Amino acid sequence: MSLKFQDQMGLLQDILVNHLEDCCGSVSECEQLGRLIKSLLAGNSISPDMQPLLEEIYTYCQSGKNSSDLTGHINAHQEELSQWVGQINSYS
Repeated sequence: MSLKFQDQMGLLQDILVNHLEDCCGSVSECEQLGRLIKSLLAGNSISPDMQPLLEEIYTYCQSGKNSSDLTGHINAHQEELSQWVGQINSYS
């Protein structure tokens, strides 16, 4: 069963908030973000305004997944994480 758009956005936001608040995460979370964003981009439910945001988050999660220091990667992106969570809130 696939997730509906609102559920996908909620999951995306939850993972980003966890990275923002906990300042740590896992490779599996980065992989989940990647799959989620690919699914959102493939669907017809996102507005064109949202595509660059999702592409930025996708780049973040791919870099994090391949990072030798994921916690350091997350800490280095705290400002972006905060902005992304705010932007997702405005779309929801």
